[in-house]
Amino acid sequence: MRCRKSDADSINITAECLKKGGVVIIPTDTVYGFSGIVPETDAKIRAIKGRAENKPFIQLISKSEDIKNLTDDNIPEQLLSYWPGPLIIIVNDKEKKTTVAVRCPGDGWLRSVIAETGKIIYSTSVNRSGSPVITDIDEIVKEFSDEVDLIVDDGNSESSVPSTIVSVTEGSVKVIREGAIAACSMLQE
Repeated sequence: MRCRKSDADSINITAECLKKGGVVIIPTDTVYGFSGIVPETDAKIRAIKGRAENKPFIQLISKSEDIKNLTDDNIPEQLLSYWPGPLIIIVNDKEKKTTVAVRCPGDGWLRSVIAETGKIIYSTSVNRSGSPVITDIDEIVKEFSDEVDLIVDDGNSESSVPSTIVSVTEGSVKVIREGAIAACSMLQE
């Protein structure tokens, strides 16, 4: 199934598909991503992407304060000021005693989808593991339309820059990957 992000009912269609356990390809404020409800769709997304089980997926939340449900880590307000936006914060997961990468996306449509599901959703770039990210919507449809439940079309995402990734798991901010947000601006007080 395919719909356009600009369709009036695209938020409801996408959220309903996710709530039924579907895997969807959705546009984000960076690149297109495979998404599904955490943790139910983990195996499905891994099978489509061909991703190893030891590589976790990013988890998307609809409001920045939702990160408090996932971790007891102290997250500097300076970092939270970049949310919603292209910043992934790696924290210690308070339930599983492991780490989790969390992002509150800058795209209002996507935050509405997440809020409508009432759950945290996974996000991982649209590509086969080890291959380049696919940014052309027609290529995405050709490659994955038979493997996912829904593709939300928002045109090509060729000019997108990936998210910046930081970790606060050791009590201080450590830049893992500089992306859309310059690391030096995050670390200035």
